[in-house]
Amino acid sequence: MSRNLVINGRNIGDEYAPLVIPEIGINHGGDIKRAIQMIDDVADAGGECVKFQAHSVDDEMIPNDVVPANSTRSIWDIIAQCTLTNDEELACKKHAEDRGLFFLSTPFSREAATRLDKLDVPAFKIGSGECNNTPLIRHIARFGRPIIVSTGMNDIESVKRTVEVLESENASYALLHCTSMYPTPYNKIRLGAITQLRELFPNTVIGISDHSLSNLPSISAVALGASIIERHFTSDMSWIGEDIEISVDPAGLQELIEGSRIVHQANGGSKTVLSEEQPTIDFAYASVVAIRDISSGETLTEDNIWVKRPGTGEILAYDLEKVIGKTSTREMTRGHQLGWSDVS
Repeated sequence: MSRNLVINGRNIGDEYAPLVIPEIGINHGGDIKRAIQMIDDVADAGGECVKFQAHSVDDEMIPNDVVPANSTRSIWDIIAQCTLTNDEELACKKHAEDRGLFFLSTPFSREAATRLDKLDVPAFKIGSGECNNTPLIRHIARFGRPIIVSTGMNDIESVKRTVEVLESENASYALLHCTSMYPTPYNKIRLGAITQLRELFPNTVIGISDHSLSNLPSISAVALGASIIERHFTSDMSWIGEDIEISVDPAGLQELIEGSRIVHQANGGSKTVLSEEQPTIDFAYASVVAIRDISSGETLTEDNIWVKRPGTGEILAYDLEKVIGKTSTREMTRGHQLGWSDVS
């Protein structure tokens, strides 16, 4: 069983520290200066990449007045304001690369996907709303780049349908568990879905896209096998925007990166005794010792032997019962750690 995805030379999978994807998304509000500031702040916080959203409002949707649950304005108005120009997208990608980050983006239409391909992005991100948009996914898969798919608002059958499309196009892909609520209540996060996805797709990199108000669910997901963590990012929590509330700031991003790496290092293993524990064993274990002077041929009982630290004796505490009732083969002074040759 091998879970591995490579993006921009970065290996992603069980053996590697989780990839944390800070989603700038539309938090720039259409302001290129804010977009550049967020790229800088991600780099300064130790990030590896940034993710934007690529919109082309006319190719993406028909005019409408549908208002998202986390907004007071229509999705049309939101996207119209937050769409970056082609030149601005290119500037963001170049600046990210200059800061040592790789640039990811989520296309929401065929035109946007084609534009990102021409921009030579190292991978595509598919949003939860497009998880069951198999025509768009097939179009994107044919570019031959790695794909990360969020699966919010989709059940297992829907995810399987998407996976079939990806595999029919020989795409390299990862799946992210997600709950599409903004913010997501903690009891709706359902980290058990990480385990479920890992079991159903044993050769696929699995991760989480989290919209809650805490880093703890994402960090905890690493213990269940999440290899990718996506969270919205902002430079300033006081900025105005639909996704600001569910974002992490630079300090939160640094905490997320460090926490996910710590949990990854702590993951796995089995209940065995490590050789590195021996120095602690030496003082923390107890050995069988004489608790008073003992004559040769004397019967050993709990009145003349017991267990005490350190654990450097030959007979450890768990073998006391094997010694009780036996006789001593020689004289022993109080405090002597018994060896098996001391017992008949």
